[in-house]
Amino acid sequence: MPDLEKQKQEFLTLCRENIHREGLEDLLNWLLRSDFFTAPASTRFHGAYKGGLCEHSLDVYSMAKKAISAYGLDLSEESVVISALFHDLCKVNFYKEDFRNQKIDGVWQQVPCYIIEEKYCFGGHGSKSVFLVQQFMKLKTDEAAAINCHMGATSGGDSVRETSSAYQAFPLAWIIHVADEAATYLLDR
Repeated sequence: MPDLEKQKQEFLTLCRENIHREGLEDLLNWLLRSDFFTAPASTRFHGAYKGGLCEHSLDVYSMAKKAISAYGLDLSEESVVISALFHDLCKVNFYKEDFRNQKIDGVWQQVPCYIIEEKYCFGGHGSKSVFLVQQFMKLKTDEAAAINCHMGATSGGDSVRETSSAYQAFPLAWIIHVADEAATYLLDR
């Protein structure tokens, strides 16, 4: 179980030290009033526990930094922080605690779980995150592409061709996709 307060402070510090845009404090205040710092990252896959969403976002940032270093890319630190930390804002106020039946030692028992309780339907996963960020802070084109395409061709109904074109045009978009995959499958298990 992650240290929720430590994660929250790390997230806020990364944002405040690296993002110098109008609207940042409004965005952070919205996150502080939401469940972002206590929400899971998913219902049963990666980060399906309290604080998993913030932890996953920090992990994506960490993996993005490693990939950028490995490939010798020169990307704006502000853009990397924005794209990595805000790529999954679509999951804010998205999950609800519930119970499900599970057989444990041959006996059915009620165990806690998370379920999806969508309060704000808006297109695809990435496009909803872009929309939410831009309610507070203007994104550069490469940042919007990175957030929108972080799930690959499976997000938002984008075709493989469209997503591939975004990765070709904006290295940041490919980096965030790869970092999200690495965080999901290597760190957040």
